[in-house]
Amino acid sequence: MATPSNWICRAGRLMALGLAFAPSICAAHGVAEGDAAFIQNNPGPQVVPFLYLGAKHMVTGYDHLLFLAGVIFFLYRLRDIALYVTLFSLGHSITLLAGVLTGVRVDPFVIDAIIGLSVAYKAFDNLGGFPAAFGFQPNPKAAVAVFGLAHGLGLATKLQDLKLSPSGLVANILAFNVGVEAGQIVALSAILLLMVWWRGTSGFQRHAAGANVLLMAAGLVIVESQIAGFLMERTA
Repeated sequence: MATPSNWICRAGRLMALGLAFAPSICAAHGVAEGDAAFIQNNPGPQVVPFLYLGAKHMVTGYDHLLFLAGVIFFLYRLRDIALYVTLFSLGHSITLLAGVLTGVRVDPFVIDAIIGLSVAYKAFDNLGGFPAAFGFQPNPKAAVAVFGLAHGLGLATKLQDLKLSPSGLVANILAFNVGVEAGQIVALSAILLLMVWWRGTSGFQRHAAGANVLLMAAGLVIVESQIAGFLMERTA
């Protein structure tokens, strides 16, 4: 039977392979140039474009989707899924709104590295790594809420890169947040349907651990690529 150390070794090997894609990961998950140009050239309340931008950002945000996939991986009751997703949504909504409206800014490489860490953390948790390796189990609900705060700061950082006009700012940020929630519902529904189908197959129990090893490796690749981007930016 695989142990946490085996999982980490496997994730490390996969991470080494994934680093070949690190440059593209560093550059990914920003706001598309066309979207940014539209927002910057059209100041004032732009509710529909910001709704679209928020939904698009969540649906195409691989780091957010990987984390959500990890969160619901072993959740079977809709009540539990709703609780965890609500905790995540509250967390990222708080820091998204507060970050943009108060001007609090975090280095994008640092916050994206933390978001990558959240993916690796959840996968390690799904593998039972904490009790096996450290003899304790962190509160999973608290972890999801705290990492939700980090994901919200990441969203706020992307918006701050647009140099948003003060005119209509509150309406636009609220619209963006609603769009994020709508995109999250769409993406989560697709992930959940896939998970329900997979759980019904005979291979789920055999491959669940391997899937979380891949998930942990993906998170670690994001972490390392963002750290590399941070260091490259400082030495450029």
